[in-house]
Amino acid sequence: MLARTLLLLLLLEATVTELWAQPYPIPPTCYAKVLAMGKEITQGAARIKTDHDTHRCTTHLPDLYIDVHNACVMSTMSSYLSLLDGLRERRCAYTRKVQSLRAMIRQLYIIMSQKCHGDLVFTRDNCEAVQHRG
Repeated sequence: MLARTLLLLLLLEATVTELWAQPYPIPPTCYAKVLAMGKEITQGAARIKTDHDTHRCTTHLPDLYIDVHNACVMSTMSSYLSLLDGLRERRCAYTRKVQSLRAMIRQLYIIMSQKCHGDLVFTRDNCEAVQHRG
């Protein structure tokens, strides 16, 4: 009984020491979160246009480039969401990749418009640059 208790205490001490030794993860700032999500959404939008399951019904969609420094990004995301919501073919519109992209765009829109509104500064107001980015 004593050996079991000692073993348990030793394990508990090792676990606590291990937990304290790990640095606490630093939460991302709004700006860092928005940048990372913008990059992920840009890649996801390109991916659904080339994916085997979705390319047939998404080839007509414009290329999406999320430039979080451009004031036009909000209207661009809104327009792209409307296009995704307007996909008619059920087999394509309800795939996991399209649903995930739609959810990420909505989430980024909310983060940029409500949660990080004061933290973000738009340095450009050029809608052409957002629409024709390669």
